[in-house]
Amino acid sequence: MNFDILTLFPGMFSGPFDESIINRAKDKQLIDISLYNIRDWATDRHQTADDAPYGGGAGMVMKAGPLAACIESVKALRPASSVVLTSPQGRRLTHAVALELVKKPGLILVCGRYEGIDERIRSIYADDDISLGDFVLSGGEIAAMAIVDAVTRLIPGALGSNESAEEDSFGDGLLEYPHYTRPPEFKGLTVPEPLLSGNHELIRKWRRKESLRKTRALRPDLLSLVTLTREDRKMLTEIEQEEADGTV
Repeated sequence: MNFDILTLFPGMFSGPFDESIINRAKDKQLIDISLYNIRDWATDRHQTADDAPYGGGAGMVMKAGPLAACIESVKALRPASSVVLTSPQGRRLTHAVALELVKKPGLILVCGRYEGIDERIRSIYADDDISLGDFVLSGGEIAAMAIVDAVTRLIPGALGSNESAEEDSFGDGLLEYPHYTRPPEFKGLTVPEPLLSGNHELIRKWRRKESLRKTRALRPDLLSLVTLTREDRKMLTEIEQEEADGTV
């Protein structure tokens, strides 16, 4: 999958994309990441890519000209790729959105800066707007990194095991169950007995119940968005009773 990132600060990506899963995915040629400095498409000798907003106000706005030229150049190379703006007004990046994006042939990620981009860029070129959440970042670079990471780990072969992506939080619509590793006792806290039993069915049921428990406690809104089985509903009833009895 191709990720083409349009930014005013390409140096920000050198560290995050040279480590861990992203770097291994590049080595396996599962993904290709290209960075483009928008200023390279500016036509003046100062490589100006921003200007004061019409109507006045604080801050600067990214100019339409250089950004349009940059997008058109990359789009000529990747005609099938979708142009995605990183913007606080976009739809929120979720696991479901990442699953949608991984099906695309490629993504052209446009990193906003300052007060934002000239609105005409959105009108002419944008296929999508994506936000990390209801907060403000200094620019869209961090959002672009998050999109690349979230999408890459869904590509078969990017992780050590395909089950890793499937079992992650939100993989089935719920938060993930707690994890433990050696030693079996740490500072007076022990690993739950089912995980030490070697009984795969007992372990499965414990993990599912704890996933439901964590989701109910931290993100109850998710329970209304997933299809719960009869077993799930029974477990939720047990969880409610345990909490009422103080036996958790």
